[in-house]
Amino acid sequence: MTPKEINQLVTQIETHIECWKQFNHFISLARAKKFGAADDNHFLEIKSIIVQELELIFASIEVQSPTRDEIHALIGNAPSLRYLSELSEGALRGLETQWHKIYIGWHAILGQLKVKQRNEENRTFWGGKR
Repeated sequence: MTPKEINQLVTQIETHIECWKQFNHFISLARAKKFGAADDNHFLEIKSIIVQELELIFASIEVQSPTRDEIHALIGNAPSLRYLSELSEGALRGLETQWHKIYIGWHAILGQLKVKQRNEENRTFWGGKR
């Protein structure tokens, strides 16, 4: 992978992680039952972006964890804010636990890519081959 490709992938995963943060924010809105139609539409947009970005990332690198199935299961278990607002507290905590596992997994991948990015920068700086 070229330094440019690594940089692009780092940026893409950082953006993906921001979408995951927004997903968690929507879980909080559903728990508090403080959302409107615009929030529900934005939630659907965030889920769409997450799934699309997931495919782009998976096409670029091999990811062991989180798996496509784990992510699709989480997204599939959250069809709308109204649905989430009707879940029991235990079910919402389970959803948050799944979210957190995936969120941490993306940060681990981002960290690994940043190591590659730094190694490439150092290699180039010290006159090594690209």
